[in-house]
Amino acid sequence: MLAQFLKSKRKAFKLTQQELADKAGVGLRVVREMEQGKATLRMDKVNQVLALFGSELGVVIKHNEYE
Repeated sequence: MLAQFLKSKRKAFKLTQQELADKAGVGLRVVREMEQGKATLRMDKVNQVLALFGSELGVVIKHNEYE
């Protein structure tokens, strides 16, 4: 889901992966790994990229049957 969101936003703004990385202040590898759906990513780096699109990672509260 994150990978699809990021890729569609980047393309909508007509940015290359390198341009997005430069604008977000992260390495090209970070953008590539995000778009490839890497399972482990640094939240701070992800939020740096998402901030360009007015978004950020957050906590999603799920129902817990033990509560």
